[in-house]
Amino acid sequence: MQIASILDYIDNGHMALPEFQRGYVWGREQVRGLFQSLYRGHPVGSLLVWATDASTAAHRGDGKLAPGVVKLLLDGQQRITSLYGVIRGKPPRFFDGNEKAFTDLRFNLETEEFEFFQPIKMREDPLWVDVTEVMQKGNNGIGAFLTALSQDPSNMANIGKYMGRMNQLLGIRDKAFHIEEVTGADKTLDVVVDIFNRVNSGGTKLSKGDLALAKICADWPEARDTMKTSIAQWRADGYDFTLDWLLRSVNTVLTGEAKFLYLHSQGTDDIANALKRAVRHIDTSLNMIAGRLGLDHDRVLFSRFAIPVMVRYLDTHGGKLDEKTRDKLLFWFVQTGMWGRYSSAVESTIDKDLGILEQSDGDLEKLIAELRLSQGGLRVEPDHFHSWSVGARFYPVLYMLTRMTEARDWGTGLPLKNNLLGKMSRLEVHHIFPRARLYEASYARAEVNALANFCFLTKDTNLSISDRRPEDYFPKIEADHPGALHSQWIPQDPALWRIENYRDFLEARKELLADAANACLESLLHGDTSLLDGVRTARTTDRVLLGGIASEDEANELEALNDWVVEQGYARGEMAFDHVDPDTGEQRAILDLVWPSGVQAELTEPVAVLLGEGAELISMASAAGYRCFTSSGEFRTYVNKLSASGSGLAAE
Repeated sequence: MQIASILDYIDNGHMALPEFQRGYVWGREQVRGLFQSLYRGHPVGSLLVWATDASTAAHRGDGKLAPGVVKLLLDGQQRITSLYGVIRGKPPRFFDGNEKAFTDLRFNLETEEFEFFQPIKMREDPLWVDVTEVMQKGNNGIGAFLTALSQDPSNMANIGKYMGRMNQLLGIRDKAFHIEEVTGADKTLDVVVDIFNRVNSGGTKLSKGDLALAKICADWPEARDTMKTSIAQWRADGYDFTLDWLLRSVNTVLTGEAKFLYLHSQGTDDIANALKRAVRHIDTSLNMIAGRLGLDHDRVLFSRFAIPVMVRYLDTHGGKLDEKTRDKLLFWFVQTGMWGRYSSAVESTIDKDLGILEQSDGDLEKLIAELRLSQGGLRVEPDHFHSWSVGARFYPVLYMLTRMTEARDWGTGLPLKNNLLGKMSRLEVHHIFPRARLYEASYARAEVNALANFCFLTKDTNLSISDRRPEDYFPKIEADHPGALHSQWIPQDPALWRIENYRDFLEARKELLADAANACLESLLHGDTSLLDGVRTARTTDRVLLGGIASEDEANELEALNDWVVEQGYARGEMAFDHVDPDTGEQRAILDLVWPSGVQAELTEPVAVLLGEGAELISMASAAGYRCFTSSGEFRTYVNKLSASGSGLAAE
């Protein structure tokens, strides 16, 4: 079938995208490569469609299907969407992705190369023609393009050549795809999804969550958009969640299970009701976590997979908890984060915890006891603050202490509450001993960026302190705001404020931080400290944790890089990724920014951006299957050079 006919089929409702398909994931390089291949007459694969009755076809988007048999794209979505976007100048109705991936494609009549618009390079050069404009004007517009070219006498000798290339460009619309059909009464959704996964064995397979959502959307087409509305709202509030994560909470509310297969037999009304309850309980959980613990944004929200368990607990208690029960649940939440309860085998661990709640009739102490089986005592010890970087598990604990105890800002003397207004009042990580001065004194990176050298201050105060030594700026803070240093757990011995005594300062502050953490945990237990006590059986503090985000500046650089990747039409990466031993769950390293499934989910290799890291960590990440980049520029170059052939034109 010719490309022009396929696009007409989409417009008139004879071809669409099945509900279970993921969204558009291609980037500009794949689009450019597709058009280059079509222009040169290279093979670009065939299409696979599911021919089924339109009256029962669950499809993406709000476009109406034509009556009769409709063709749902099983293999070819990325190619057909790209062609539609460039030729029609807009995305198809089933589109879900970043349309910048196919916007502003240009073709050079002299070099016969496709590139995306670059103002300095192309604006004054009539040889760079807008592919979408050419496609929309068709043969009738060729004369106008040639007239513009003829304004430059140097082009006159090549007018015939350019006209031929313009016609060849337009000829892309007439290229034909071979279409194979899956049809027959026996082709149920399960069978078709299995075929889809087999065809896409080298590309984007459906996850268990995708399949569960596909089955839900078959009966409730608005389910995906309804869920995305909630996810967008949480993102606006500073939390970055996925559809799979939300669906996990829907599952726990409705079935009391973590495995998605338990959703397959649930009715539409039950699922819709469970989604409303799950969203309400997630909001309650986030409000509890932010309001009581102070963990009020994504970077400090550790143990997010504990939330589906909390959601189930809230649902079985009518969504309301008394103060002591609420705090005991939050105590459990903090403990799961500190010890990495959900760092590996997430689904089975959630199932185990849901089972404990079910068997104990919601006894939170039984849930806490499960943690003690592996940890022994649950008290924080000074050496737990041995780790370093913004990504360490105890980084959120430090932030929590700052919020819960209302530690005071060193510039204003005011408590650092979560209702501070204004950009300059946003909390930032402050290195108590400035990095530059510590490096001058030959301290190692892990020492320089130790958690015990971190505190949180407003942006304005952080800037005003700059890189002064504590021995210089501490006396003024104490004079202007008595007690402000103590509120941030600063050792009071002035001798420890000197660079040469930095290691002693760290040891002293770790003691103070551990005491403060245990006091906060005790406050959550309302005096029942028996849940904290015990003999610790699992010690992981005898070695320095590899990797980690060293500073607020580095974190901001990584966040900017992550945002840029999304702008290019690719997936968002995971910051401060907890790399654990898959068998023990022991934290082995913190990887700055990773894409475990590739920047194009399942289409490209796993990659990691590791800024300023040593050979040992890079070797560990490489052994785990990541392609490693040690600078933002190096990674940007990689993203820009993703080729169509390297990312799987035929494997979608």
